[in-house]
Amino acid sequence: MITPAAIVAAASSAALIILGMALILTVWRVVAGPTLPDRILALDMLTGIAIGLIAVIAVKTGFSLYIDIAISLGLVGFLATVAFARFVLSRGNIKSPASASPAKANAKKRAGGKKR
Repeated sequence: MITPAAIVAAASSAALIILGMALILTVWRVVAGPTLPDRILALDMLTGIAIGLIAVIAVKTGFSLYIDIAISLGLVGFLATVAFARFVLSRGNIKSPASASPAKANAKKRAGGKKR
């Protein structure tokens, strides 16, 4: 008969392998992301994977202080995601179509002048 401790040990080992592969793929997305929002989303996912890794290690070792570290990382990761989102929004306002419209309107006035 399989003991509960053996099931937890096997499940935590499998979870560490799966989370490790996810970590590698997410780091690849951060490095090779085609756009800035892709990279920001990958960094947010990287935070979630790191929280999962820390939680699995806490279960595997039985050291409960790791759970506090995972909670702290979750709070910091959330704030970082909000900061990156605000950065993307402020960067998008600089090149928004609304700011380009007055320039196009001025160019049309100079070119056409009167309607025919």
